Amino acid sequence: MPDTPARHLVSTKFAPPRIGTRHVPRSALLAQLKRMHHCTLTLVTGAAGYGKTTLLAQWRQDRLKAGAEVAWVSLTVDDKGYTGFCTAFLEGVRRLGIEVDINLLREDNTVTAIEASVAIIVDAAAMLSKELYLIVDDYHHVQAPHAHKLIQKLLDQSPGNLHLVLASRVNPPLSLSRLRVMDQVLEIESVELPFDLAETRTFVEENLGADKINADELSLIQDLTSGWPSCLQLIVIMLKSRPGTRSMLNDLVWRSSDLQSYLSEEVVAHLPGELVEVAEALSIFRRFNAAMAIAVTAHADAGELIQRMEDENLLIYRVDSDDRLTWYRFQPLFGEFLSARLERRQRDIRALHREGAHWFAANNCLTEAVRHASLGEDIDFAIGVIEQTAPATWTLNYLAPTLRLLERLPEEVLFRHQRLLFLACITVSLTSRPGRAKSWLGRLQASDLSEHPELISGLPLIHGAIAIQEDDSERAIQMLEPVRDAPMENPFLRYVLLAALSVAYTAAGRYADARRLFDLHPIPAQDRGNDMALVAESARLTTYMAAGEIGMAEPMVSELLERSTREGGHRSICANLCASLLADAFYELDRIDDARELIANRFGLLHSSVPDVIVRTNLSRSRLDLLQKGPEAALTFLRQQIAQLRCLGQIRPVAHLLGEQIRVSLIKGQRNHAVELLQSLEELARDHCSDLGSRAQLPAIAALARARVLSHEDSQAALQALNEVARYAESFHHGRLSVLVDLLSAGVLEDLKRPEESLARLRRAVENGQRLGLVRTLLDEGALTEKLLSRLDHSALEKPVRQYVDELIRKLTGPCAPTLATPRARRTAAPGQTPQLTPREREILSLVAQAMSSKRIALTLDITLDTVKWNLRNIFAKLGVSSRYDAMVWARNQKLID
Repeated sequence: MPDTPARHLVSTKFAPPRIGTRHVPRSALLAQLKRMHHCTLTLVTGAAGYGKTTLLAQWRQDRLKAGAEVAWVSLTVDDKGYTGFCTAFLEGVRRLGIEVDINLLREDNTVTAIEASVAIIVDAAAMLSKELYLIVDDYHHVQAPHAHKLIQKLLDQSPGNLHLVLASRVNPPLSLSRLRVMDQVLEIESVELPFDLAETRTFVEENLGADKINADELSLIQDLTSGWPSCLQLIVIMLKSRPGTRSMLNDLVWRSSDLQSYLSEEVVAHLPGELVEVAEALSIFRRFNAAMAIAVTAHADAGELIQRMEDENLLIYRVDSDDRLTWYRFQPLFGEFLSARLERRQRDIRALHREGAHWFAANNCLTEAVRHASLGEDIDFAIGVIEQTAPATWTLNYLAPTLRLLERLPEEVLFRHQRLLFLACITVSLTSRPGRAKSWLGRLQASDLSEHPELISGLPLIHGAIAIQEDDSERAIQMLEPVRDAPMENPFLRYVLLAALSVAYTAAGRYADARRLFDLHPIPAQDRGNDMALVAESARLTTYMAAGEIGMAEPMVSELLERSTREGGHRSICANLCASLLADAFYELDRIDDARELIANRFGLLHSSVPDVIVRTNLSRSRLDLLQKGPEAALTFLRQQIAQLRCLGQIRPVAHLLGEQIRVSLIKGQRNHAVELLQSLEELARDHCSDLGSRAQLPAIAALARARVLSHEDSQAALQALNEVARYAESFHHGRLSVLVDLLSAGVLEDLKRPEESLARLRRAVENGQRLGLVRTLLDEGALTEKLLSRLDHSALEKPVRQYVDELIRKLTGPCAPTLATPRARRTAAPGQTPQLTPREREILSLVAQAMSSKRIALTLDITLDTVKWNLRNIFAKLGVSSRYDAMVWARNQKLID
């Protein structure tokens, strides 16, 4: 090689970083990059530390294995000028087997010289038979206009076998309209680069080892980092060196000196002071837009600065919104970093909150107005906002800022404001504080409400909500039924009524009445995104879960969870309620990992919700612990929860968890301990033996536990206890419980030498189990189920039931079926049933068949990329497949798509 400037460049400039053995394969993004052989340009843009380089290094290996020629160029700040860029870029071209006289461009940057060089590259590339890929990393360093002009010319004239790949923190100043129209550009943007939860799990386990982080901690890490790879690396390093700090993970991460240094040096150091000042001021807000930023910061060009942040991928994301404004938020850790800087500069943060409160109030963003008025200690303004708010605009979003305001507000002030007091009563009655709600409701009823008829009509709702929190479904029905059909102009209160009465009916086993509510009072299309309407819908779907109709419930709950997450976010009240329901369904369907992921890091569901949700979530969590961690872990969790729920006065949840503790103790062989626990449960049941509605469960819970304890020593007494449970299950239409009782009764009857009766109960159990879509209800009885099913005459069963039984036996006896731990099931429809896809899942599957990327599907359907990924995971799990292609083949065979 002649003595050219390229000889003096370090060799590492033309080699990607090594991919370690612990890297995370970016399978979904690599699948997108495979389209590159059709494209002239691939553009990967994203903030610092988001894995652009690692992704392209993985893809480079893939292309090399396919026999392509691939060259790599890593740019630095030294290459920002035209000469430096040309030296590095043309050396990369030369490594593809194309010789270009570098001096031509170094000495002459005219358009003629650029065109001549491009012509040489194009002609030489066209002469080669291989596919050629030139990857240019860190292209954002390039500042010379002529350098961009060179790339533009090359893109405009590139032959079909030459592919250029640019990785950059910002979008380069290139004209790509024509290439986009011709589908010659593949773009992977910042929003697609973060790890999803599965990739985060893989990264953590590869670096720390399996089972070093539990599901709750993993979910917290994902929430903190938003899948930001560099931040995940810092967390892993911290946990390796200080494993004892896991309990302080939230505080540890954002206070980490390594993270602070990274953000200071890689993100903030090179930004203009004015931009940083605006960003710091906005960091105290959960969302912001250009107009709000101008008002709060008093910077006339704040809108342009926000646009620059977005253009340069400065850890800023767009937020979905119903209005026409473009809203943004900061990546959580970056936002914490900025707000800490703001505090250190001793800026008047309360003044910023007040400015924000006034802007939000003026623009009808009332939840945020109350929140920031409270944080700014402008209590009078917060009260004024609530007092002047039309009832029709109330939403669940009011709950958190109202609670925050109430904590700062003396009661004597609260009692002087009737509308605020009414909203306070509603708020605390919906947030597991029935005692305070009762006290305040008494003050509200004692006041003169003659000027507020809408508040008078809402009083039964508060009584009903308190009754639901106190687990008194009969009283809730008594309070709410008389106003069921009364006209109610306030949609928020109307949906509170629907939700509360539906919950009460369900607790009483009146599923048909609960569903009829929504026939009589359907939710109009324009309210399908209303947060309280979503909660009411979740209450309707709870009826299917309570009846044990899992196969029917799962697709409906999946769709509602997707909609709730889209409308209100991952942590919204309805999303949490749906997560509890769907985790229960997934557990029953043997989708163990999916169930664990859904309830991870949602601790409020375990003790700060209505009793049914507390029961459902705690049972799911304890059973997941039993399967995945063993009986000791499950018992430890149950002991902790029982103690806490006793303190909270949650009687029915305590009874359910005592029953589960007895079951697990028997599995572990601790019969004496199980007998002691049974005595405690029997006392609880005797105290409520005459209760109606939801607490009528307590004697049945105790009878089921008694049957388990007696099954091996007094079969007749065990059968009597099971008959008591059967009467309750039939009276309250609990399908899952009926199947379980039939199964356990079949075992006891066999012990009593009554084979015909045993067979009849067993057949009824499997027939109803198949009809309802039950899996784990039968699998969880382990050896008993296996023994009984092996004696069943398959020839006497209908084909769907026979297939169902065969699948259960396979799960119980297969090579991957240990005693307590169950492998993740691939197919989630109950054996013998055709998987049911939601309308959204079928819609996405049809677009998959058109070879659309996940990003393109999101744009086509106007949904988020995460929503697309969520639906694809559900589709794969339901169909028992692992790829888009297999899912597409199944859909075509089912004639769902052409």
